[in-house]
Amino acid sequence: MRKLLPLLAVAVFFTASFANAQLGQTTVTNVLDVTVLQEAALTIQSGHTFLTSPGTNFSPYTGTTNFIYFIRTTKSGGTGSITLQVTTDFSGTPGASPSVVSPPTGTDALTYGCTVATPASACTGPVTALHTTPTNVASFGANAHSIFAGNSGSVVWSLTNDPLYETGNYQATVTYTISAT
Repeated sequence: MRKLLPLLAVAVFFTASFANAQLGQTTVTNVLDVTVLQEAALTIQSGHTFLTSPGTNFSPYTGTTNFIYFIRTTKSGGTGSITLQVTTDFSGTPGASPSVVSPPTGTDALTYGCTVATPASACTGPVTALHTTPTNVASFGANAHSIFAGNSGSVVWSLTNDPLYETGNYQATVTYTISAT
């Protein structure tokens, strides 16, 4: 009986501990930390913008590139911008096709105007698109925030309709950049 009593006490102790663990409740906490940084994204709504002339004699070719932007700039001192640059000029015979780099006539130009929803400030146009450096589409100040679905904007293009242009299809590549600090 002496040997049985300590074994019985150990069995009761473990059973009681197990029962308390099953019936008890434990609460623990965890702290979540997040650092929200400046961020920007841009979506062009179509892969091609077609420039067309309204049919009257040598009226400029026009077209619109629509986009959606997302922006969050730093609360204090933050800035942001959307720029564009003609990274590949129109292909064709030099002096006889549309060109940003070397237009056939000194007055030929690819220009644009801008519209953007708040919180952006649109470019003041017309702006001449360049091959050598980016040009402004929109700018943002400190603590700028787009809506969750993004904000809209557009670039409205105008290309001189020079009689010297040879007939044909021409393409130029425009690269857009959005940034936020």
